[in-house]
Amino acid sequence: MHLYLVRVILNILTAALLTIAATAQAAHTEAKLLLADAVAKPGDTVLVGIHLQMEPDWHTYWKNSGASGIATSIEWELPAGVTAGDIQWPVPEKLPPDELTTYIYQHEVILIVPLKLAPDLKPGSYTIKANPSWLECKEQCIPGSAQVQATLVVGNETQPSTDAPAIQHWRDRVPKSGEALHARAWWEKNVSEDLRSLILEWESPRDASAADFYPFGSADFEVQGATERIPADAGKIRLRKFVKKFEGDWPKEIGGILIGNTSERGNAFETKIQIAQGAPADVNATVPRSPFSWLKLFSSLSFAFLGGLILNIMPCVLPVIALKIFSFVKQSGESPKRARRLAVIYALGIVCSFLILAGFLIAAQKAGETASWGMQMQNRNFVLGMTILVLLVTLNLFGLFEVTLSGKALNATGNLTNRTGAPGAFFNGVLATALAIPCTAPFLVTALAFAFAQPPGIVLLVFTFIALGLASPYLVLTWNPNLMKFLPKPGPWMNQFKVALGFVMLITVVWLYKLSLNHLSKNQGLWFGIFLATMACAAWIWGEFVQRGTRRKALSAVIALFLVVSVGAYGATRREGIKWQPWSAAAVESARKGGHPVLVDFTADWCLTCQLNLRTSIDIPKVHEKLAETGTTTLIADYTVKNEQIGAEIHRLGRDAVPLVVVFPRDPKADPIVLPPLLTPGIVLDALDRAAK
Repeated sequence: MHLYLVRVILNILTAALLTIAATAQAAHTEAKLLLADAVAKPGDTVLVGIHLQMEPDWHTYWKNSGASGIATSIEWELPAGVTAGDIQWPVPEKLPPDELTTYIYQHEVILIVPLKLAPDLKPGSYTIKANPSWLECKEQCIPGSAQVQATLVVGNETQPSTDAPAIQHWRDRVPKSGEALHARAWWEKNVSEDLRSLILEWESPRDASAADFYPFGSADFEVQGATERIPADAGKIRLRKFVKKFEGDWPKEIGGILIGNTSERGNAFETKIQIAQGAPADVNATVPRSPFSWLKLFSSLSFAFLGGLILNIMPCVLPVIALKIFSFVKQSGESPKRARRLAVIYALGIVCSFLILAGFLIAAQKAGETASWGMQMQNRNFVLGMTILVLLVTLNLFGLFEVTLSGKALNATGNLTNRTGAPGAFFNGVLATALAIPCTAPFLVTALAFAFAQPPGIVLLVFTFIALGLASPYLVLTWNPNLMKFLPKPGPWMNQFKVALGFVMLITVVWLYKLSLNHLSKNQGLWFGIFLATMACAAWIWGEFVQRGTRRKALSAVIALFLVVSVGAYGATRREGIKWQPWSAAAVESARKGGHPVLVDFTADWCLTCQLNLRTSIDIPKVHEKLAETGTTTLIADYTVKNEQIGAEIHRLGRDAVPLVVVFPRDPKADPIVLPPLLTPGIVLDALDRAAK
């Protein structure tokens, strides 16, 4: 049975058992029956309200309680000639986290019910009785109930009661009809066995900075709490929600309330929408884009080139830099013409790789997915393939197998890396690109933010300039013979240098293996490690017994054992000193409403700059003290594996990649403080001080 249904059954059983021992009224919620009219005429409809007053930090539930809880119910004891209608539910609050979202009322609520008086009801006084039942929760949940009553006078005129303003106040919070919004919904193409993404769109001339959709409950499916705001035409709101199916077919209709702004409970509309199987024809007709200007284009291309240039000194690319230095040392003894030719081919490999990456990102945007820098590191096949490929490069540098032009599958991979010819130069450019993408350099963020908001042609142009920036040092070096003279002369020392480079690449293998564990179960991770160790052993056997015919078993065995131990010694998790909570937009909003600043670390295990920022500028004693002093809530948005909600939030904050560290001031109206990609302790401490004011 599905976990959701199990939770519901447990809640019902708990409520039933506790009700047996509970008193008639729970200790933390007081109930009253209010009448909007003190005197009413026969045939009138009188609004009555069940007023629930909760103690601080206690709450009751909406008609769809969400992942847990039980909705309030009312049993009526009415005189003949008086009938009760359905409960009119005011807009609730959404309680995080997203994976266990509930819809609640805190402090107080008035549930409004219309009472219809029969036209032939005789004048006189009538007692209206109600028996509301609810579940009140704080750290624990207690079922509550009460017997409440009020007196209604039926006469010749209608006279409002003293409670009429309070009932009207809560009636204004009841969602209005959503027919005029022209709401529509459709399924996206991506679908798994029991999870599917749904797009909701409606017209909204008002500001909708915090739009959301609160679904009605269903036994067959669950609309999950996470909400992603996606671009739409002017005057429209478009959201992405995820639907989890329990049984049967996918729903053909969705019901709930559309909210233009969660801080304005009067800006909500009840609706039922038919779900289309695909996007309407006009959805992709216009895509909102940032205004274009030649000045922005030229500045973004400059930033793209500088960002690509700086990528050469980022941790991700250091192994390939070492390989290229080794290659240039070899080339220094050759003709300058050959060196220039190979540098151009190396640059061509980088440019082609970046253009292919840009093409994938453009295709992802057109498919309605969140495109971002480094998103290929979220792909399981890419990470596993890179791990195997870099391991083969490492084994070749260690000399476990030799490279020959006649070699087949195993030799071919190492051949591409070790040779100084055109294939090797081109492949090194591809490898440099693959390892550079997890890093985000200064200036690169600005260029990417501009590119992703422009047409495909501009995206391709910006990515070309990033590639040229990454390749430029090698072009300058090889096309200037005077600079080549500063390189050391080729000699026997190069064999030792080649092995040293193997250890640099071995660090990359360990890092990639760590990333692969994010996509594998524990058992799969074990077998993938065994596969890598077996591949290392096979490479040694091939080189030792097939190629060389010698018996250097001792050295090969030590190296193979070192590889197995390295990939098996997977370290502990990243967070130690700071108590991190999972990020959600609702968690940020809730903390700020409680008067707490919020620090959010958008990070990923494949982002080395993120880890550097964490170790040097965030998870350090001075910041620990400042977090405690300011009462700052710390949230982590882990982008290691694809997450549409996190990707959308990164875009909303004006970035297109991690690292991204944001500090939200305790004042909910204040703008977030977006920190630069490379951090220092002073930057973080200053932001925390500003956020606490």
